[in-house]
Amino acid sequence: MLFHSSLRKELSRSFGATLVVLVTIVMTMMLIRTLGLAAKGSVNPSEVFLVMTYTVLGYMPTILSLCLFIAIVGTLSRMYRDSEMVIWFSSGRGLAEFVRPLFRFAWPILLLIAVFALVGWPWANSQTQNMRERYERRSDIERVAPGEFRESAGRLRVFFIDKDAPDSATASNVFISSIERNLRIVTSARSGRMEDLNGIRYLMLSNGQRIEEPLQPTGIKVSEFETYGARIGGRTVDSLDATPVRARTTLTLLREPNAINRAELAWRIGLLFAGANFVLLALSLSSVNPRVGRSGNLLFALFAFVLYFNLLNLGQNWVGTGRIGVGFFMLALHGGVFVLGLLWLAKRHFNWGFRARRVRARPDSPSIA
Repeated sequence: MLFHSSLRKELSRSFGATLVVLVTIVMTMMLIRTLGLAAKGSVNPSEVFLVMTYTVLGYMPTILSLCLFIAIVGTLSRMYRDSEMVIWFSSGRGLAEFVRPLFRFAWPILLLIAVFALVGWPWANSQTQNMRERYERRSDIERVAPGEFRESAGRLRVFFIDKDAPDSATASNVFISSIERNLRIVTSARSGRMEDLNGIRYLMLSNGQRIEEPLQPTGIKVSEFETYGARIGGRTVDSLDATPVRARTTLTLLREPNAINRAELAWRIGLLFAGANFVLLALSLSSVNPRVGRSGNLLFALFAFVLYFNLLNLGQNWVGTGRIGVGFFMLALHGGVFVLGLLWLAKRHFNWGFRARRVRARPDSPSIA
């Protein structure tokens, strides 16, 4: 009982500290990235914090897996360095007996990884995608700053408004210059507003004038209107096919088992398998020599983590392109890592090696008379 409780307490402290550090680093990186997107006009500047939060929530499975891996490797490496492992081994505790307390500590984290991967990841991506699309589909009047000439979303028109209305979808003293059907068209109106008719967005102008001039100067046509509507966008409702695969729910991926959906589903489920395999790998990788520094051991553990996740992403790409099947990919990667972790653990537990065999194979040294 003392063995389990002491190990779990130290793992909890190490996991909490690692989680705080990694979340802070990821949030800082996402903040810089989101500010760059906002500067390019891809994200609403007022929604930078929301986009950053959703992005961090989407990366939580990877963050939790890395925190669990680092916590186990760091804790057991310290126990090796401080000769605590020698005490546990001397009391009859083999390395394989660490598996049970490690998984008793890790199972709530593995459950969180499964929830974030299967539910949180698509939900966070769908929220981010909706905010970006809503910002991209905002009306051309909303894009224009009062007193400034701005291009429309499709770069087909130039707008100038004197916007003094409280509603963001309306404006006064509207000026529009565009080129359509080999005509240079200049339209001015006292006011304008946005309306959605049958899912299509229109700009409705009131009390204005329209001047049409051919590119080859042959004459000018001037017309006045009380109400004039111009289509400025496509349908506001997107189809399911336009939804990115990372933003589709897990239930949708199961209902539509095409190659891309199977690849995404294999990646999400693979995060759970990877988290479980990291427990075994961390237990095997944590063995260090107390006389040698532990930096090499931690670097090798980090390299193993990066390699595993790169293989996971590579396998997702191969399944999506149809190069390999999802069953073969899951069995080869996660099953192979699981078997490798068990063999490595058995080698550490039973202290397998070839040194003794090589010593026995040496010829006897000649005796001195």
